[in-house]
Amino acid sequence: MSSYQLPQDLAQQVSFNEAGLVPAIAQDVSSGVVLMMAWMNAEALAATLATRRGTYWSRSRQELWVKGETSGHAQTVRSVHLDCDGDTVLLQVEQRGPACHTGSESCFTDREIMLENSAEGNNL
Repeated sequence: MSSYQLPQDLAQQVSFNEAGLVPAIAQDVSSGVVLMMAWMNAEALAATLATRRGTYWSRSRQELWVKGETSGHAQTVRSVHLDCDGDTVLLQVEQRGPACHTGSESCFTDREIMLENSAEGNNL
């Protein structure tokens, strides 16, 4: 993969953590379903902007990875947004195939944590 550089003005808007990473949420542009969360460094964000392919930083392999490069379950990025603090990236994508490595449409499909049914909990 070629080396991509994030423009300085954009790099100043993103609040990367101490490891140089920012969380990135991928959301299906049509359905609004939250598909996955991954990490991006400056190069991954720059590559995503340049190629319109979801590109992330693998903390375990210490390298960039393009979603779908090996599985074929690619993401075409339609828009990129920073949250109000600049510390989270939202990608709106067209997902081809499942987003989760388990084969599910979303990484958030099967593990709902149930809220307690209490008086305080009902005031959310």
